[in-house]
Formats: sequence, C-alpha cells, structure tokens
Amino acid sequence: MRTVIVVGASLAGLYAARELRAQGFDGRLVLVGDEPHPPYDRPPLSKGFLTGDAARDQLTLSDEEEAAELAAEWILGTRARALDACGRTVVLDDGRTLAGDGVVIATGASARRLPGPRLAGVHTLRTLDDAHELRAELNRGPRRVVVIGGGFIGAETASSCVALGHDVTVVEAVPLPLVTQLGPEMASVCARLHARGGARLLTGVGVAALRGASRHAPPGAGSAEGAGDAVTAVELSDGRLLPADVVVVGIGATPNTGWLAGSPLAVDDGVLCDDGCVTALPQVVAVGDVARVGGIRAEHWTSATEQPRVAVRNLLAGHTVESVSPLPYFWSDQYGSRVQFAGHRGEGDTVRIVEGSPEGLGEGGGNGFLAAYECMGRTTAVLAVDRARPFMKARRDLAAERTAEWAAEPASV
Repeated sequence: MRTVIVVGASLAGLYAARELRAQGFDGRLVLVGDEPHPPYDRPPLSKGFLTGDAARDQLTLSDEEEAAELAAEWILGTRARALDACGRTVVLDDGRTLAGDGVVIATGASARRLPGPRLAGVHTLRTLDDAHELRAELNRGPRRVVVIGGGFIGAETASSCVALGHDVTVVEAVPLPLVTQLGPEMASVCARLHARGGARLLTGVGVAALRGASRHAPPGAGSAEGAGDAVTAVELSDGRLLPADVVVVGIGATPNTGWLAGSPLAVDDGVLCDDGCVTALPQVVAVGDVARVGGIRAEHWTSATEQPRVAVRNLLAGHTVESVSPLPYFWSDQYGSRVQFAGHRGEGDTVRIVEGSPEGLGEGGGNGFLAAYECMGRTTAVLAVDRARPFMKARRDLAAERTAEWAAEPASV
C-alpha cells in the first residue's frame, strides 16, 4: 500500500492515522473531514465546555509536533460524496477524487433531529459548532430548558444546564432512561441522579410537537409547530405543555453512511464489518461510531480509540488477523457523579451489589456502589457509580475472562 485515505477526521480517524504510522505505513496518508476544525474531543462538549470549565484549546487532540510526525494531507471542511465500486477511490463533494490502495471509514454519526421546520432555540449537541451555539444561548441568562431524551447526552447536558443555574426538565419517552443499557433495576437507581441534581424527569411520555412564536410576539401568543421563529413550549403526547426558552434534542444519532450508496459495502445501522473491522472489501475498514463490528455498533469513546489499532493491522495485512476487544465500556458524568459500565448485559441477568449501596443516591446522600450483572453464576457486566477504582479492577478481571473465552472464536461478519 502506497496511499491510504482516512475518511473522517475526528477521534477515530485521528487514531487510525496514528496507528498507520505506528505500524510502519510510510506512504501517502490523506485525512478527509467534513468539519473545518482539526480533531477535537467530543465528551467535554456536554460537560466542561458547555459550563465554561473547559476552553476550546483543551479539546484539541493533536498538536503541530504530532501533525509533522504524521506527515498527512488534511482536507477539512469537505464531505466525502461516494466510494467507487472497487473501494479505492473516494469522491469529494467539491468534485475532487482521491485514489488510494486502502480506505479507513471513520465518518461517525449525526445527531437525530425532530421532524418539521427548525425553530430558534432548538439545539442538538454533537459537534463543536453545536456546543458553541448552545453555550451562547445559555449564557444569555436564566432559561427554561427542556431536554428531550434521557440518554447519556441528554443527562449530561441537563446536568450542565442545572450547574449553570437554569430551570431544567428532562423528557424521556420510555419508562426509564438508560433501561436498554442498564436494565430496569439499575436504570431506576441512576434515574435518581436527576432528582439529586435538581432537574425534573418526566418519563413514559413522548413529544407531540414544538410550539413557537415570533420573538417579537406579545406575551402568551403562540402557534403550532414551525409557524413561529423561536421555540416557546414543548407539547407532550399527553397534551401537557412545557414552557421552554431552550430545547435540546438528545434522541440518538444516525451513522453517516449515506455517501456509501452505490458502493459494494453492506450498510445496516452502520457499515457492516467482521470482528476485525474489515468490510466486504478487504482494502476497506471501518472504525468508530459508523462501524457495526461483529453485529454491534458502539457509540463510545473507547470504541473509537481501541478499534483503529486492530483495523489498521488487518488493513495492512490484507485480511483479518486480529479481532477487537470483546468487552464494551462506557462512562458518563452526571450531576457530580461518574457512571461506568462494562460488559454485555442480558435480559435475564440478575444484579448483585458488590460494594457500597445505591440507597440515598437520589436524595443527596450515598457514597456510590459497584454492581455485577450475573447469569448462571457467570459475571456478564459491571456497573459503578462513584466507585472508579474498584470498577477498573472489576473491568480488567471481566475483560480477561471474556478474552480467554472468545480468543479461539473465528471472526464473524
């Protein structure tokens, strides 16, 4: 391979570029990014950057010294439009074409939006520009904030808004936020963090529409969704109206695969890869939020940083010689607490509190806990709230067990 094109210049793309050089690739390296910004860290966007505790330069993932070492060509502010049938030529939206011997797909995902015309005051939080816009809005003074979606982004954003002194309501359509990831018992426990932090949590109710009005309309004037200029309220599916100056939509993300239409690559909620991040074309690998590796698409920081090493090794080898780590891991900072989870929770798993106690977590008390998910005497996952050190040991032990169990399994597509 003399030329490798990395499509996507965020976390996963940067790590792929680093791995290419670290693993001996000394040819032409091209990174294409749809954002105009150099690679930056996204997790702080909903936390320290939003509250003003983290400056823009603290988000930067690379510096001039590393850029010189990578010796890469950077094409920023430009989207990829297509991949040719052989998987060796990338067409950009400005008409340019890039020919290579290998391609790393790291195009990430885009925030889902509510249908209908956009109203001022309605935000998503996925990119640096999103965070800039939301932070500017929050800095205008006390706001009534409605966060739609109680997942990680929603909870972290709500936590930051509370810290800034805003009146915050979180709306979640399912009975418990994070129930898919944590199961009902532990999701119920972690939902208490909202009450402890000072945010209202409304569950089991959806959003019917956003209400809007002209910014110059008299008080009390309102109209149906899209008829005004700025959001004034969120209409719930049960008919309730929540007054709102700011709405943050955190209802998940969609993998950026549209540009691959017409290519030979299979796409189904992400680019389908085997356990080694290799697609149907051996000269094309995928990493990060856009990659569905071995049937799983994991939108987490650790996936974006760990997958590139394996993907690059397999790309340079021309076939799958290694699989990614079998143990997913994620964390979330909410209302002064850190929630950490590792493993694969099953629907029939039971939960055992290993240390600490979840009691008092929602009333401002409690010192956190470590819990293990178990099935037939076997630990499948671990969860911790404010128990970082014992969690990391439990995570290492669980990872060692899973690696030993799955090391002999063949890669699957």
